[in-house]
Amino acid sequence: MKTHELINLGSNFLKYNRISTNRIDSEILLSYVMGISRERLLIDEELIQKEKIREFKSLILRRSKNEPVAYITKNKEFRSTNFFVDKNSLIPRPETELLIDPIVSIFKRKKLFFLDAGIGTGCIIFSILAELKNSKGIGIDKCKKTIFNARKNLINFKLQNRVKLLHKPISKLNRYKFDLIVSNPPYVVNRDIKHLSEDIKRYEPTSALDGGNDGLDVIRKVIYKSKDILKLNGILALEIGSGQHTDVIRMLNKNNFRIKEKVKDYKNNIRCIFSTLL
Repeated sequence: MKTHELINLGSNFLKYNRISTNRIDSEILLSYVMGISRERLLIDEELIQKEKIREFKSLILRRSKNEPVAYITKNKEFRSTNFFVDKNSLIPRPETELLIDPIVSIFKRKKLFFLDAGIGTGCIIFSILAELKNSKGIGIDKCKKTIFNARKNLINFKLQNRVKLLHKPISKLNRYKFDLIVSNPPYVVNRDIKHLSEDIKRYEPTSALDGGNDGLDVIRKVIYKSKDILKLNGILALEIGSGQHTDVIRMLNKNNFRIKEKVKDYKNNIRCIFSTLL
């Protein structure tokens, strides 16, 4: 069987199983099996070996049951960099990239010491460090397995001398003072989790999604605890859910933060809020 025939086979099977991204998923999974880029896969038509066909079909079957492609390939691109990811970490989203550019712009001429609260794969902290070469950071997470994933990426990117990873809650960091705290905390309203797509609710870690009864439990905690560990005029950068900005801004103002910048996502929702501690 040739490349395009196998891609079509996989795509049609996924389409039959109501996977809307059937074509691109089939291409990504075959390129993964072949160990080549998707671009090269589409350009170089070749005859596929039987063992590769079997492997591809087994991955297509997994995807047909809604398992995310990122968990199947253990890889997700974020800001043009590939990150290791498995079911112990939330899959990095394009919206989270919106946190990075304002931070790089604000701190490009400074030595930044910052905290990533809820590190996940490490996509936020490692992307910032890749662009701010004189900076250092600490990444925390309440899940040990998530820290393990972040450590794999830490080693892959050779950032061991610039990052410390801690299995600690934000409330246990009182001996530090940061220039910046950045966080993409859980912000889905508890009762809404069951309405998420099958990919998310069946496979991604609930602890990284569940923001409590109003979706603001963890955001509230991060804001409150940040007051103690941010330097004066330090910046808190938060990713939030759609429609949460009014409540989050009210909480920030109540806790002596002044709004510095609001960033909208690709659907025109306020997705990120940058504020300064007064």
